[in-house]
Amino acid sequence: MAQYRRPVSHKTKQNSDLNFWLDLGKKQGYGPFHACKVRQPLGESIGRDVVSNREDSVSIVVPLYNEEDCVEELHQRLKAVMDATGRRYELVLVNDGSSDGTLAKLSAIQRDDPAVKLVDLAGNSGQTPALAAGFDHAVGDIVIPMDGDLQHLPEEIPLFLEKIDEGYQVVSGWRQKRKESYLIRLVPSLVANKAMSLVSGIPLHDFGTTYKAYRREILDRICLYGQFHRFIPVLAKPLKARMCEIPIAAPARETGQSNYGFSRTYTVLFDIMRIKFLTSFISNPLQFFGALGFVLVASGGIMSVVLMKDKYLNQMEIMQDRGPFFIATVFLLMAGLQMFSIGFLGEMMTRFHHETGHAKLYSVRSVLGKGLADANVQPSPHRAGVLPARLPHC
Repeated sequence: MAQYRRPVSHKTKQNSDLNFWLDLGKKQGYGPFHACKVRQPLGESIGRDVVSNREDSVSIVVPLYNEEDCVEELHQRLKAVMDATGRRYELVLVNDGSSDGTLAKLSAIQRDDPAVKLVDLAGNSGQTPALAAGFDHAVGDIVIPMDGDLQHLPEEIPLFLEKIDEGYQVVSGWRQKRKESYLIRLVPSLVANKAMSLVSGIPLHDFGTTYKAYRREILDRICLYGQFHRFIPVLAKPLKARMCEIPIAAPARETGQSNYGFSRTYTVLFDIMRIKFLTSFISNPLQFFGALGFVLVASGGIMSVVLMKDKYLNQMEIMQDRGPFFIATVFLLMAGLQMFSIGFLGEMMTRFHHETGHAKLYSVRSVLGKGLADANVQPSPHRAGVLPARLPHC
């Protein structure tokens, strides 16, 4: 397997490059220089002890949309950090239909650096499809997604790798001292994270950050759509993945402008409801709809008994004396039967879901560079377009 590291004779330059960014971070008061307190494991191993190897290859996945002011510095810092780790690595840079000069700069970077794999999407697809494209084209044993606006510090990558080496399969970042609007971003984020933690039963503080690290076997068993990239830990919970979280810096954005607004917070509420339903009832939808149907039919049945009593024992005219009550009874019975029907349809769709393949969320225009890929590294069945026999969440 090709190793994209500088020759030993350039070791001094590697360290000087890394030290430059570390010193810069110290001067600005952020970076991986704080004491890192790691939470206890949030799950159990997938039926075995996870064995990590420092020879495991690493894929850094970065979706980029109109980030021409950041890409060159981002690449320099990523390369300095990854060269200093001494690991085999690739940088999977995903151009998500940028309309500025991002693609041109990415193309120039890819020509000069064989560790870079450039995935150019046919148009702007959104963050989750862009990440899915990056995951599908990454071949590393460890996959670390991060934003491309330099609000995720490349210098903190070794913190994630350290926890992965300890045997964790999901390592989540927890942003500290966020320099964002308190009412527009911080308060909605706090409420959404608390709600997600309560709904999912996973005591993470920050579901929203993209900056996480995953073992490849976890991502291979998860399908992304909608805006589910921020909920990968929730989707990994049924797999009994070992999780932890680490504090990370959250510096203010220095170039460009944010591509996310208040509307994203609004959609998170619906995402929470969806993720709760999918994680709890995706394999048995009849339990959910059947329970609702039973309550409705039972209520309608009791009301029907009351109507029959009024008609035959009290000699009442149902439509004249109990018209609204009669209409409510019919409505409850019909709604209950519909719930049962939806449940049975859901069961059939679930079976179809588990037995068929799935369309991609994105359209790729081109892929430049091989990154870590060579004759000795084969893509996983999911990345090759062939699903494993058992894929619970796909």
